Amino acid sequence: MTTTIKKRVKRDIFRHVEAELYAYPYRKKEIARLREEILHPYKPEDEQNIKNMYNKIGDPTAKKAIALVSHARLHYLERVVDAIEEVYHRLPEPKREFVQVKYWTQPQRLTAVGICQKLGISDRTYSRWRSQIVSDIAEILGWQ
Repeated sequence: MTTTIKKRVKRDIFRHVEAELYAYPYRKKEIARLREEILHPYKPEDEQNIKNMYNKIGDPTAKKAIALVSHARLHYLERVVDAIEEVYHRLPEPKREFVQVKYWTQPQRLTAVGICQKLGISDRTYSRWRSQIVSDIAEILGWQ
């Protein structure tokens, strides 16, 4: 039997990754909002200066593509969401259910003990799964 020893994640990194897990559904919505905002900006000054619009030279599609690629907040959110999804999709079904119950159930009414009872796992398994999932996400993000 071979075991892989993983380096423990520092407490502040652990908390940050867990905060991103809790915020995952909101991060997905924020990504969609930012993309929409970049692709379809509302500029009332353009409506007032229709004459000036025809005098502008440029490629609006390229400007939007550059804005999408270079937007720092959007890039960060996409990186975090991709890491969470990558780890989530690699998990077996019981651990996926754990992630959904622990992090994505709103409002969260269960304590750690309640989650253990609902999933039929021990408190040690709860702690081990939690640590493994957070550690895997931190490793993908390079936050180790």
